[in-house]
Amino acid sequence: MTDVLERDSATPLYAQLEQILHGRIVGGQWAPGQRIPSENELNKMFGLSRMTVRGVLTKLVGDGLLVRVPGKGTYVATPKISAVSPAYRGVREQLESQGYETSTQLISLTLETPSSGVRERLSLAADDQTYLVVRVRSVQGEPISLHRSYVPARLAPGLADHDVVANQLCVVLEEHYGLPMKHVREDLEAVAVSTSEARHLGMRRGEPALQLQDVIFDALNRPFEYSSIVFRGDRLRLRFDYDR
Repeated sequence: MTDVLERDSATPLYAQLEQILHGRIVGGQWAPGQRIPSENELNKMFGLSRMTVRGVLTKLVGDGLLVRVPGKGTYVATPKISAVSPAYRGVREQLESQGYETSTQLISLTLETPSSGVRERLSLAADDQTYLVVRVRSVQGEPISLHRSYVPARLAPGLADHDVVANQLCVVLEEHYGLPMKHVREDLEAVAVSTSEARHLGMRRGEPALQLQDVIFDALNRPFEYSSIVFRGDRLRLRFDYDR
């Protein structure tokens, strides 16, 4: 692919510029996180109007290949990791199957009296307690998700004695407590991360993220796990496939 615009070509100049810039990104000439030339610099390089260059950059931003940082410039976007909902396949399992190196940090595993919201989701009585398991999942050494999981203590007594870092929580619950997943209710929304979430995920307070909330039911239709997972929206996208 040439980096020179062919002004006699039937292909519009803006389309040629898009092809050139796209090629530099996907071909590795411009690396993820690298600042690209400004609109003025690209205008001088290719002899196009600033409006034409801006339109091409806006298209590439919309395609997820570039990202604009106010006051700093335009940068090559870091490719996002694609995963399906963890209700269908564990996040760690998915990432490792794609060749990523993952790690899990256990922040805390405590027995506590749940909030009214957690009690409602898990159909708990006022005196019921839950285990709260808080973990951070990292990919290639970079934090990507913060997991908070609530499990009724009466359904999983002694959960704190199990290794929920080496073993996935869903596996521990199924193999040791006879709680296989049969039904899941999910809610997905965009959120602004809190100070605590930002600290664990290497973000700034108020930055946007994805929050996935799952309530998992067993074969008796008992809710046995409620999880709230905050994903870095700049590093991961969730994919949903449906059959009709």
